[in-house]
Amino acid sequence: MQELQGREFSLLMALLMSIVSFSIDATLPALGPIARFFALTQANHVQWVITSVFLGMTLGQVLAGPLSDALGRKRILFAGVALYFIGSLLCYRATDFSVFLVGRLIQGLGMSGPYVAALAVVRDKFSGAQMAKVMSVIMMVFMVAPALAPAIGQTIITWAGWRTIFLVYIVYALLTSLWIAWRLDETLAPEHRLPLRWQTFAQGFREVLGHRTTLIYLLCAGLCFGALIAYLGNAQQIFMQQFGLSGGRFSLYFAILAGVTSTASFVNSRIVARFGMRRVTLACMAMVAVISLLFLLLQLNGTATTLRAFMMYAVLLFFAFGVMFGNLNAIAMEPMGHVAGMASAIIGAVSSILSLLLATLIGQLYDNTLIPLTSGFLILFSLAWLLARHENDWQAR
Repeated sequence: MQELQGREFSLLMALLMSIVSFSIDATLPALGPIARFFALTQANHVQWVITSVFLGMTLGQVLAGPLSDALGRKRILFAGVALYFIGSLLCYRATDFSVFLVGRLIQGLGMSGPYVAALAVVRDKFSGAQMAKVMSVIMMVFMVAPALAPAIGQTIITWAGWRTIFLVYIVYALLTSLWIAWRLDETLAPEHRLPLRWQTFAQGFREVLGHRTTLIYLLCAGLCFGALIAYLGNAQQIFMQQFGLSGGRFSLYFAILAGVTSTASFVNSRIVARFGMRRVTLACMAMVAVISLLFLLLQLNGTATTLRAFMMYAVLLFFAFGVMFGNLNAIAMEPMGHVAGMASAIIGAVSSILSLLLATLIGQLYDNTLIPLTSGFLILFSLAWLLARHENDWQAR
């Protein structure tokens, strides 16, 4: 078999990593039809369609990294895609909402395999400037997914109904399995594999939770990402129910905000070396807290309940997200170079669990106004700013 390389390699890795955004964002326009099909008596319960898949991925991340180091990349890729197939099939066939949520949870477990293993494959094959070049191509494709996914989902719903989205996920799983089997070599040689020991997990948790900087920025990431997941859970209700947008216009506005995030990520790459990750991140936290306070006061005064006002607020939010999220993880990982793989999985899992708890709380408070969401952003980013500021001051002493 000829070695997979060049554009084909980059495209496959980007598709494997994009499974996360596509599986979440393409489902957003379907939340309304899903709620009606399952006759949900509580409108906010449909948000569990989003949080359940995040929960599955959070749990899966803890195992996917260490297992790929112990068993090889292709086995984890196949196992993840197989779980994703099972979860998608369960969702496609479900007639009970609880069964549907179990399917989404299994989808999330499966998603973690391709996402984590794809990053590991790139790290196995490349290093230094060559790795940066390959990752830049992959990220160009990866960034397109959040912008296009809702439009793809809406098109599928319009022409074939919401269940067909999960049929597309099934086809995706089958096609990527064939592509991996025929074209991708195993990139981790047996002699480089690491034995899986539970003691390693325990040691990793002690290292991560015992280091002041890592723990504080892990908590900051959980607080900030919790606000973002709350927005994702509320997005369909806000745009399509509260503001009465069609599925097509919802997809357009969602794509605009995804584009803002991508632009901000590029801006961060240009300014972070000059100003430093900590200063940039702290400034973004303060910015979100201040604009959330102002937007909340305007709402309480009855002067900021229009779509235009919300989009102005959301553009600033997503610009801050794009700038700071990579920095949060990078700062948390700085002291963990000696256990980078394990630390990355633990930081991702623990911060995600915190995020899901907070996002669920905020999302279930939605009352057809923007006040609960805005209040959530204000509180969570203020807490994150206080933690980060305290840590930065401690570092400076």
